[in-house]
Amino acid sequence: MPVDADIVVPISAIEHYEYCTRQCALIHVDGVWTDNRHTVRGQHEHRRVDSGVHRKERGALVLRAIPLWSEVLGLSGRADAVEIVDGAVRPVEYKAGTRHGKAADLQVCAQALCLEEMLGVKVPFGYVWYASPRRRSRVNFTETIRLEVVAVIESIRGQLRSGALPMAPNDVRCQECQLLHHCLPEISDGRDRVTSFMQRDVFGCAT
Repeated sequence: MPVDADIVVPISAIEHYEYCTRQCALIHVDGVWTDNRHTVRGQHEHRRVDSGVHRKERGALVLRAIPLWSEVLGLSGRADAVEIVDGAVRPVEYKAGTRHGKAADLQVCAQALCLEEMLGVKVPFGYVWYASPRRRSRVNFTETIRLEVVAVIESIRGQLRSGALPMAPNDVRCQECQLLHHCLPEISDGRDRVTSFMQRDVFGCAT
């Protein structure tokens, strides 16, 4: 599917966008970043991946920290690992915790789209490794997920182009977000703060 790839989208932005569109804008538009226990744990889990050391593992050649790009999609980033088995190519994304939604699936699919363009091969599936249960999940790159990835890339590109900062969701995601104190979701969610104050704090009848 042809896209208007005037602005290059980082592959990492896909996970941020799926988690929270405001978080994505803060990181990739405003350049805001800070660490919390989740990001520090992720960095620790990625030490071997980030080493760039390639080796044979269980009959597969495992290439680590591989640069990726797609001129068609206007996408760039890197794969945590790419496994090559009998000529077949499989991207592998590493996550420090457990599965949360489909963000990792979309991210590893985006890596597959890059590999297909770069190498001229078909990449039908890949894996996401979750450190907490110490197991990996196979992700089949169906037409549905491929189209969803392209749609997310275009949404992110629109966000980068406009520079707009979406309203904060102000929900359970916010308490686990490393940008909580930059985002200030309690005053950035677009709600009528005066009405909320009157209902909750004055009359005790929050709705």
